[in-house]
Amino acid sequence: MSSNTGKLRDVYIVFGGSGFVGRHIVEQLLARGDTVSVFDIVQKYHDTPFYTGDITEEEQVADAVHKSGATCIFHTVSPPHGLQDPALYWRVNVDGTRAVISSAQALGVRKLVYTSSAGLVFNGGDLINVDERTPPPAKAMDAYNESKAKAEELVLTANGIKGLLTVSLRPAGIFGPGDRQGTAGFYDVWKRGQTHWQIGDNTNLYDWTYVGNVAHAHLLAADKLDEEPIVDLSDPAKVTEIASAYLPPITLTTGTHKIPTSESRPLGPYVEPAPNTEQIKANWSNPDYRSSTLRETRRSRFDQFSEGALSNSTSTPFQVAGQAFFISNGEPVYFWDYARSLFYRFDKHFGTEKYKKKPIVMSNTVGLMLAHAAEWWGWLSGKQPAFTVYRVKLVCKHKWHNIEKARRVLGYEPIVDLDTGMQRTVDSYVEWLNANPGKA
Repeated sequence: MSSNTGKLRDVYIVFGGSGFVGRHIVEQLLARGDTVSVFDIVQKYHDTPFYTGDITEEEQVADAVHKSGATCIFHTVSPPHGLQDPALYWRVNVDGTRAVISSAQALGVRKLVYTSSAGLVFNGGDLINVDERTPPPAKAMDAYNESKAKAEELVLTANGIKGLLTVSLRPAGIFGPGDRQGTAGFYDVWKRGQTHWQIGDNTNLYDWTYVGNVAHAHLLAADKLDEEPIVDLSDPAKVTEIASAYLPPITLTTGTHKIPTSESRPLGPYVEPAPNTEQIKANWSNPDYRSSTLRETRRSRFDQFSEGALSNSTSTPFQVAGQAFFISNGEPVYFWDYARSLFYRFDKHFGTEKYKKKPIVMSNTVGLMLAHAAEWWGWLSGKQPAFTVYRVKLVCKHKWHNIEKARRVLGYEPIVDLDTGMQRTVDSYVEWLNANPGKA
């Protein structure tokens, strides 16, 4: 069932519904019994009404929205990252987004959920626990992220105009079944027997997000888009209560870890036992025990939900409409650990031991020098280099994001852990390879 219980039930259209993220959104909508249709260039699935069209052609966009009767649009369309065609990115991501917004406003659509990218704030340096206040760099790293930043700006600026409510989600490092880009790249490295090459010292934490979690966040955003803010900034006592409410750590992959307290702990050596010794031991042994003392979140002045930050905010971050949200699995890992987890699973599938090769570590500096050389040669030869400065910086820098805003405001929590997600990803990719042997 849809979570729109008690409210007007939405009708959905997914722009890019034949694509990677879009398809998972469609599947989750169908699973809960919603009415959904798809707009895309190519029809790959036949379980929903389908409209063929070019997102940059406003007439085609408007025609599909009108015929579908949609009250909520999911806009996931974008060319894949890494193409050497800035004009294509601008045409699809910027002009196409303009067409979607204009059509939605003209036809009285109430909701627009845009799939942005966490990469739009990447500046080539470390990103450590950054939140949504972090601006895009003055000069974007590439045309993809530049166009994504501009498209997100258009979406958020359109919020509240002609009855349209908008929100932008910024997933980080999406992977999962149906991925033909990132997973394909790691598979190619494994296939060539190059799993032992490592750029950087692998001490940089990196965010990955299972595609099912990304789709889950989209549905949450759509459902909550027309809700009132969870707290009004004019009520400081309520703001403090909401902002200090304890959020437990995300332990979906690692499992929960008990924290010793004065009421529940293993007992060390003592001269005289405490009066409640047996109760303390029993609490520690009880997996269902919950402390009677509620934990709370403590804020520093640098925190986005601190009193100072909220007092300087021009709009409330406690609402969905008009806001951007980082989305991830909430458990950043070392970049090459993720890669080697995929290599290990490919070995298990194909009965090889490529994963066991001893790593050859190349420093960040050497990697950048070779990338510059590869780009120079690509320019001379007219061929697109696979080894680029952007990619070297991407794999060597900390790149992880604070998702507290998504957890507090959207109610987002990852539903699939990294380990399960990686296994599903490799299983799905191998199945696709077996069905398409000429593409391996």
